[in-house]
Amino acid sequence: MDFVLYFRVLADEAEKSVFNVENVENAVINAAVADLRSVIGSTSLASALAEREKVRDTLQLQLDEETGRWGVKVTQVAINEIDPPPGVKAAMEREKSAAAIKTADITESEGQRQAAINRAEGEKQASILSAEGERQAEILKAEGDQQAAVLRAEGFSSALDRIYQVANTVDAKTMSLQYFETLKSLGSSPSTKFIFPMEFTSMLSPFLGMAAGENKGNDKS
Repeated sequence: MDFVLYFRVLADEAEKSVFNVENVENAVINAAVADLRSVIGSTSLASALAEREKVRDTLQLQLDEETGRWGVKVTQVAINEIDPPPGVKAAMEREKSAAAIKTADITESEGQRQAAINRAEGEKQASILSAEGERQAEILKAEGDQQAAVLRAEGFSSALDRIYQVANTVDAKTMSLQYFETLKSLGSSPSTKFIFPMEFTSMLSPFLGMAAGENKGNDKS
């Protein structure tokens, strides 16, 4: 480890730096190295590398307490570099690589999971929309069929009403004439037998009466 230590002898306690220690400078440096080993030994290398400021503050606090008996004040500690041995570096690189691969796998897995959720949600929404569309189509078709049935019924009712109105204006003579037209059509048919409704004879009675009257007049003449 490469670190820098700044300290000064207190003016009002200068005699301690002379009487309490043989060489105050060497004593401070040795104390700094010993405390640094203690601090580093109580933490992991990864934490020491990541939390260099924390290591520096802890070291400065411990040194300041120890060097006080020598009339010395530690004003600043700076850790320039923490350089582990090659074997430790290789192990740390492998650990970092493994952590990166693990993080990448987790991220990829999470992405795939989220993508699957999104696809499932999309398919669900599509199914809902499709079902809703089919339901609306069925409703519209049913409403159309209903409207068509109503219109057909209204048209049929109007036709019946029109027929009824026309029928009310037709008298017996007109109907008889229609029957005669029908008879003419029947006469051109190869059939030899015809069935007439009972109402037909009653409708022909006025014409039969008129024919009988004409025959009597002819007989008198």
